[in-house]
Amino acid sequence: MSARPIASLSLGFGLVSIPVQLFSAAEPSAGVRLHLLAPDGTRVRQQYVSEKSGKRVERREMVKGYEFEKDRYVVFTPDELHELDEHDDPAIDIVAFVPADAVDPLYVDKAWLLAPDKRGGKPYALLREAMRETGRCALARWTFRGKQSVVLVRPLDEGLVLHTLLYADEVRRPADLGIAPLAVSKAELQLARQLIGQISQDRYDPAQFHDEERQRIQAAIERKIAGRQVVEQAPHEERSGAQVIDLMDALRASLGPRGAKAAPASKTAAGPRPQARKARDSSSTGSRPTATMASEGKAASARRSSRAKL
Repeated sequence: MSARPIASLSLGFGLVSIPVQLFSAAEPSAGVRLHLLAPDGTRVRQQYVSEKSGKRVERREMVKGYEFEKDRYVVFTPDELHELDEHDDPAIDIVAFVPADAVDPLYVDKAWLLAPDKRGGKPYALLREAMRETGRCALARWTFRGKQSVVLVRPLDEGLVLHTLLYADEVRRPADLGIAPLAVSKAELQLARQLIGQISQDRYDPAQFHDEERQRIQAAIERKIAGRQVVEQAPHEERSGAQVIDLMDALRASLGPRGAKAAPASKTAAGPRPQARKARDSSSTGSRPTATMASEGKAASARRSSRAKL
C-alpha cells in the first residue's frame, strides 16, 4: 500500500514557494497493537469519573485546568483554549541555513518526509541539491496541529526530511545531572581505545538491528492463532551480580588475547575473572559477519560482568 500524505504544505525558499506533501517517517504497521479486553474477551471502554462525587463525567462536559497550588486550578474552556492555540499554517518558512552538523541530536524530536507535489518537482530538486553541495540544512518555523515548532530540513537520498526540534527549555543536559568528574589512567584509556577500534564501523546499518520484543509478541500471537500452547519466557539473567572485577581486566577481556598482550599488568580486585561466552548464532543478529559476531559476543559477555564495577 502506497503512503498517504498527511498534509499539503509549502516550503519557503527565498522568494520561491515549493509545494510539498508531508508524510510520516515512521511505519505505523510495524508495531504490534494489543487491545484491552474483559475476561470474556470483549472490548472494554474507558470512563472518566469525578474524584469527588464518583459520578461519570462525559467527555463533552470536561474542561481543562492548570494546578497553580495544591488542589487549586485555573480553568479553561474549549473555546478559550482554541483562541490560545496557534492556527495551523501550511507554510514552512526557512529562516537560515546551517552546517549539517550544527544541530545537536539531543534537540531532534520527530521525523517527517517531504515530497514534491505535481507542481513542485523542479524547485524541490534545486533546493535539495543546493543543500547537499553546500553541506547545509535549513532551519525553519512551522505550525502544525496547534503547535509552533522550529524544524530542520535536510536532504536524504532523493528527498527531503523534516525534523521537529525541541526548544532549549525542553531539553536536559548532562551538566544538569551533577556528574562528578573522574580521572582515568593512560593505560585504561589505551585499552578502551583498542576496544573501540576493534568494534568500530564506518556507518550505521539499521538492518543489523531488530525489535526483538515485537518479534516475540508476534510469534506468540501466531502460536495462539494456530492453537498451540504458549511456553513461558525464561526469567531474565541477573546482571547486577556480586562478581566485581578490575576495570583494566574487564577491558582486556573485552579485547581478547590481543588485549592481554598489548597492555601492562594492573591490580586486580577480589573475585574470579569472567569467562567469555561463546558468540551467539549469527542468525539472531541480522547480516553481521560471523567473525565480527564472535568477537562481539566475547566483548558483550565481559561488559555485562563488569558493569557493576564500571
